[in-house]
Amino acid sequence: MTEQSYSEKVMDHFLHPRNAGEIPDASGIGNVGNVICGDVMRMYIKVDNGIIVDAKFKTFGCGAAISTSSMVTEMVKGKTVKEALEVSNKAVAEALGGLPAVKMHCSVLAEQALKAAISDYYKRQGKDVDKGSNSQ
Repeated sequence: MTEQSYSEKVMDHFLHPRNAGEIPDASGIGNVGNVICGDVMRMYIKVDNGIIVDAKFKTFGCGAAISTSSMVTEMVKGKTVKEALEVSNKAVAEALGGLPAVKMHCSVLAEQALKAAISDYYKRQGKDVDKGSNSQ
């Protein structure tokens, strides 16, 4: 892959993003941004019985930012919150068939947005953000 080329999956998720939008009664919301490139992501998760039953995003940014946001929402639906915490930026990039090196920061933002939404979920549950356990 050349630095400027995108895989078919990246282009598909950019042109036809999955799960774009908001979840009005979200269990957790994560906001992240990169001031250098200007990408801003907001991730919404809906959790039921410890399972992420829905995930949506709103992203202002380049095609890679939109594609990684779309892919991460697809990857976490149906997973437990703990399983979703294991989703890495590399896994997101691999699921998209790779990203140009100059766009890998977009997969990092997608991972950070997901983790921020999970952190918000834990806070709303009165749980320790790092471990997901009850805080005393």
